[in-house]
Amino acid sequence: MVEFVGGATRSHIWSFGLKPKGASFVLDGETDIVSGILPTGIRFGPDGALYAADWVNGWDTKNYGRVWKIDVKSDKNDLQAIRLETKKLMQLNYSAQTDEYLGSLLANVDQRIRQKAQFELANRGQKGFVVFQNTIANSNNQLAKINSIWGIGQLARKNSKYGSPILGLLKDKDSEIIAQAAKIIGDSKLYGAGSELIGLLKHDNPRVKFYAAEALGITSEKNAVQPLIEMLKANNDEEVYIRHAGVLALSKIGTVEPILALSNSPSKALRTAAVLVLRRLKNENISIFLKDSDEYIATEAARGINDDLSITGSLPALASAMNEKRFKTEALLRRSINAALRVGGEKQFNDLVQFSTRTDISDAIKAEALATLGTWANPSVLDRVDGRYRGQITRDPAVVRSKILPYIPAFLEDKNEETVLSAINLLGNLDIPTFNTALAKMYETNSSIRVKSALLKNLNSLKYSNIDALIKEAMTDKNAIVRTTALSLLNNSNTNKESLPSIVSNVLLTGSEKEKQQILVVLGKLDLAKTETIFEKLIDQLKTKEIPNSLSLELFEAVEASGSASLKAKIGQFKQGGTVFDEYLESLTGGSWTVGRNIFNNSSAAECVRCHTVNKIGGNVGPELSKISNTLSREEILRALVEPSARLAPGFGNVNVVLTNGQDITGLLAKETDSEITINTSDAEPLVIEKSRIKKRENLPSSMPAMGSLLSKREIRDVVEYLATLK
Repeated sequence: MVEFVGGATRSHIWSFGLKPKGASFVLDGETDIVSGILPTGIRFGPDGALYAADWVNGWDTKNYGRVWKIDVKSDKNDLQAIRLETKKLMQLNYSAQTDEYLGSLLANVDQRIRQKAQFELANRGQKGFVVFQNTIANSNNQLAKINSIWGIGQLARKNSKYGSPILGLLKDKDSEIIAQAAKIIGDSKLYGAGSELIGLLKHDNPRVKFYAAEALGITSEKNAVQPLIEMLKANNDEEVYIRHAGVLALSKIGTVEPILALSNSPSKALRTAAVLVLRRLKNENISIFLKDSDEYIATEAARGINDDLSITGSLPALASAMNEKRFKTEALLRRSINAALRVGGEKQFNDLVQFSTRTDISDAIKAEALATLGTWANPSVLDRVDGRYRGQITRDPAVVRSKILPYIPAFLEDKNEETVLSAINLLGNLDIPTFNTALAKMYETNSSIRVKSALLKNLNSLKYSNIDALIKEAMTDKNAIVRTTALSLLNNSNTNKESLPSIVSNVLLTGSEKEKQQILVVLGKLDLAKTETIFEKLIDQLKTKEIPNSLSLELFEAVEASGSASLKAKIGQFKQGGTVFDEYLESLTGGSWTVGRNIFNNSSAAECVRCHTVNKIGGNVGPELSKISNTLSREEILRALVEPSARLAPGFGNVNVVLTNGQDITGLLAKETDSEITINTSDAEPLVIEKSRIKKRENLPSSMPAMGSLLSKREIRDVVEYLATLK
């Protein structure tokens, strides 16, 4: 197996073994066969050597590559004779060979040869069938028998008359022969072996049971329902492959009544299997299991009803599950809330409102219930639980408002902050200005930063009559987050050209960094007539370093948003560097540590943790970063993000050097100091080279993609801020 990570230094070709475990296999050791190349694919050649396609370096497309041959040395080639014979057989014209000779090849040690013979014999129809039949009857070679079973399966798919020899193998002494026979009976849909297959459900070998169950399902053997249930009961969820085979078989047979009867079974394994079968059948009676005494079973039923394409007829029952006070599992309750939203009837709405008033549910679930009520009139087209597209739904918001109004005071007075926040946002989402005065009073009396910020945002969207005064008051709040929120609400209607300069000046003089950044964002949204002279002054101040570089990104973006050609030209003087690093200088400072950590850990675009480790979490493809700021300056961190090949971390990149004597050396950079570098090559000992001897040096492209192509400048700035604190 190849491991492609974008760089040769951490890519490998692995050899691994498997050993049987139950009905499947588990890993049985692994060996690093080759490293130091960037393999994209491997294939054994006719000569027995392993050939690997080498991407050389990086992730980008290119018009060059290499193919490596991986082999043993001639004095270690203990399989030379077999390899030569295999090469000859690989090049053989199989269509020109006799039936007898092809039959002999079914026992060859090389699977490719066996399959070539098998496919040619299958192409010969009746003649090939005779060879397969004789091999099964007379050969002592297990592999020859198995390839013959497969060959008969090829023939039986076209004409079932060829399948008769397979049926007799269900009583063979070799468990693997029985398993393969059962597999082919299923794959070829050979009927008439139902009773024998049913008997195999009690076989000692798990693989035999697995393929017997699979075949019974494919052939829709009605008599197998109860035996399959007995198999699942005996398995008791110990072997998941057996459970899977039983569930698949029962769902393909499709008899519902015995499955529903399992709702009264004392066996948790059987009730779990019943839910899985009904989910596959999309049977509405799965809702019976919402009443199961085991919350695990009820939760699985909830998943079956809500998730994927859903069982829409069971959504009302799932919505009603929130009325069961015994349920505490978040997975179940979230799906019940979501089902209520999707059904959208008066009963579901009333149930959800009542559910939201309960004091015995978690804060997170209560907040989810209120948030769902807030979107009732116009839910997202995406499912609130699994994100699947559900389509647009619109409901009369007036009806929703009238029904929710009586409960709002209690929600706003709740002791839990999450509930209060959800209630405030609910008012904004449903456009209910009735409580504006109460919300404004709450702003004056509440000390929570989150609540005050939410109040400001929603009172603004609800067009509170005295919002301008409230914003001005909030701009002087003792908390920077509240002040920043207030700044974000400034717009053309509540600011004028005369008052704006003093607001900007005051924020830049006394505000926190986030406030300063926010006021620049606001300027970019205001009319140019109000902001042009302010921008001109700010650009001059940036040039004279009267305002910090941490504000440059917001200033550049605000000027760009203004649309002023003269301002863009004036700020263009800061873009004269020409290098990639210069282009991202505004991302050097001013980022958010919290946002940067989230990008590092969760961004699907950057995928930082796939290659790098911080505090023992992440991959080992790239350097460990837990203390990176002890090694790299903030400038070096930024350069590493936007120009990853500019500097190589020792042990994680290849370098090419040409010495003053003309010697050309390429290898892994193992160590670097101010005076020398150490390179690992194919030689046994690493090379230590004084830098004074190097005439030319080239860092080969890093396996890390340039983050400028994956993240915005703001996101890069946040990541820089996060990494710069890791010590």
